Amino acid sequence: MTHPALQQHDHATPRDHDGQRDGARPGRRRVLASLGALPAGAVLSSATTAVAAPAERPTDGGRGTGDRTFALGVENLLDPGALARTLEGATVGLITNPTGTDSALTSTVDLLIAGEGDGGYTLVALYGPEHGVRGAEPAGGSVGDGIDEKTGLPVRSLYGETQKPTPEMIADVDTLIFDIQDIGARFYTYIWTLYYAMEAAGENDKRFVVLDRPNPLGPDTEGFVLEPELSSFVGLREIPQTHGLTVGELASLFNGEFLDGAVDLEVIEMSGYDPAQPRDADLPWVLPSPNIPTPDTAVVYAGTGLIEAINVSEGRGTTTPFLWFGAPFITFEQVEAIIADLEDAELPGVLYRPMFATPTTSKHAGEFCGGVQLHVTDPRAYEPVRTGIHVLAALFENVDEVDWREGEDCRSEDDVCWIDKLSGTKRTRAMLEAGDGAEAVVSAWQRESRRFQLTAERYRRY
Repeated sequence: MTHPALQQHDHATPRDHDGQRDGARPGRRRVLASLGALPAGAVLSSATTAVAAPAERPTDGGRGTGDRTFALGVENLLDPGALARTLEGATVGLITNPTGTDSALTSTVDLLIAGEGDGGYTLVALYGPEHGVRGAEPAGGSVGDGIDEKTGLPVRSLYGETQKPTPEMIADVDTLIFDIQDIGARFYTYIWTLYYAMEAAGENDKRFVVLDRPNPLGPDTEGFVLEPELSSFVGLREIPQTHGLTVGELASLFNGEFLDGAVDLEVIEMSGYDPAQPRDADLPWVLPSPNIPTPDTAVVYAGTGLIEAINVSEGRGTTTPFLWFGAPFITFEQVEAIIADLEDAELPGVLYRPMFATPTTSKHAGEFCGGVQLHVTDPRAYEPVRTGIHVLAALFENVDEVDWREGEDCRSEDDVCWIDKLSGTKRTRAMLEAGDGAEAVVSAWQRESRRFQLTAERYRRY
């Protein structure tokens, strides 16, 4: 086995005039977006990139992308030689959850502990995002500090009262490592745990290392760019609803666009990764959170997650969260009308069927609900945010009882509703209420999403 070499990576892969890498398969149809966008900043020299060249691996031990052997960032970090070059002499804090594993499902926690001798570093603390280091807490559930039962390491919560690491929480470490699977949606909180941890690292002179992982949605972007006045932990900074970047690329964008290059950032890249075909990595699926049980759930979540903002169940408490939606007041006739509207829209990569369910938790728990299940037939063609907007529009059009989840507290332009925070703008709510139609909403975001893509191109690595 040859040892991968860590290289500086500060150049862009050649692209043709349409922005595609030379020879690369075009991504799925992109819904590009309309108004404000991120400032066009330069790539800052302080955001360095560590690239581990793919090692020679046994033919039965890797997954190929074409002729290239795929390896995760954590696998490239742990190749002999790379570990010591990256972490020798460091005291390390690891931000992770159950998705932090290698391709054989060995935990990054265990891998880093096992590598201490060869790498010359010490793992001294674990940090948990929403759902916790071991992933046991429900959505929005309390995540507390404690001691990890398996390793005896202190566990510090980055969800709840403390979302940004305090100086005291990271006093004992000089290097923070982030290894968590993102699913490409702005309102998925792990990327904001990443942002806050990077900000704290920059303020406290800590190194920050990101172990890169695929983006299940690929490189496309959809949705409005977040308006700053709607900033929250389901969207802190000005990125679209789907950002189209891997977590390592996103970290570089955060550093270059929002954190003034203050972070001593190192990204351990994947090798053999094709962003247009992320499923080719053929990784075992580990639930990033309790209601993302399958890869198809991850594909739809960025759009059907918007159903959280209305009084219809988004499928929590069923076996098909985010792939099903329903409510006790939706009749079979209305189900058929909703499906007819969705079919008329000719949305790519998806089919629909009537499905009745009784959620066991969350909205309408214990109530028999009429609804619709989405069946993703082509993940690369599927447009999650566009589809999610069409679902909302069809519900409002066909079911009089559908309302924003705040009810009377979500009636005016001055109100800040959950739909505003999830979609990043009050325009989505205003347009749907005015009956403008789903495609009008899609058209409204196109220019600003396109401008974000131009900024994001400077931070792409694959």
